Amino acid sequence: MTFRITTALTALIAATPVLSTPVLAEVNIYSQRQPELIAPITDAFTEETGIETNVVYLDQGLTERLSAEGDRSPADIIMTVDIARLAQTVEAGVTQTVDSDVLEDNIPAQFRDPGNQWFGVTSRARIVYASKERVADGDVTTYEDLADPKWKGRICTRSGTNDYNLALLSAVIENVGYEAAKEWAQGLKANLARKPQGNDRAQVRAIWAGECDISLGNTYYMGKMLEDPEQTEWANSVRIVFPTFEDGGTHMNVSGVAMTAAAPHREDALAFMEFLASPQAQEIYAEANHEFPVNPEVPRSELVESWGEFTPDDVNLMDLAALRGDALRLMEEIDFDG
Repeated sequence: MTFRITTALTALIAATPVLSTPVLAEVNIYSQRQPELIAPITDAFTEETGIETNVVYLDQGLTERLSAEGDRSPADIIMTVDIARLAQTVEAGVTQTVDSDVLEDNIPAQFRDPGNQWFGVTSRARIVYASKERVADGDVTTYEDLADPKWKGRICTRSGTNDYNLALLSAVIENVGYEAAKEWAQGLKANLARKPQGNDRAQVRAIWAGECDISLGNTYYMGKMLEDPEQTEWANSVRIVFPTFEDGGTHMNVSGVAMTAAAPHREDALAFMEFLASPQAQEIYAEANHEFPVNPEVPRSELVESWGEFTPDDVNLMDLAALRGDALRLMEEIDFDG
């Protein structure tokens, strides 16, 4: 009897189809960009492909978290806001090479890693916001101008160790050398109206409130302020000035994307990266986030176009990333935030 039952069960199991666990179409994203800034993109991607996106916002410690997770990491994609952060992920070994004709065709070489481990998605300029009432056109034209004593007590900025300001200082070092950059940073500090504090929008608010006359900031914050009823008045109190280096152009930085070394959904992650480089996604970035598309086939938004033309600095972005440590050391040496 036992033999007959065992045989019958064996036959039943053999005849039962094996149900495999379905593979979810999804992309897990560790983002240093705030979720609301990338929501228009992730929503459009899901609508276009049916692939779901899961976003974890990590303002700090992204590379450290990926290193700690190792091969067990659930993350497929990282999105960052600064060239130095992109370079750090590559150096830490938490990304992988991505070979894609779509990415290479849509993203110019100056906006992607030579080893195809990161790809720029948008670019932005680090510019001067100037009071329309108290700063005349032409009063500031270069970054070097910001150290001129005529601006004593008239400049506001966020922390000197913020990624955006460190990237700018790296560009100063690249353009004029470490010692001259140190003199420049000391001159900038001497001209501050208050200790560095807040974000880029807070500096524009300070200009509106009469606390200072000019500030450093990224271009896209103008668009963000104009969208916010509480901040529109701040935005309307300033104009955008595209300063240049005396022997160069306007400092540029990028936001970028990379595939993690452990990516559990590699094909879906590649689809997401290629979507980011597509004209559709680049146009969304241009319209929703007021940034400069890296895809040369996609025009700037009407608002961004209204800010005027400028000449981007042609320094290699990876050279700037390599100078970040020097820039941080310099800021600490002069106690910029003190």
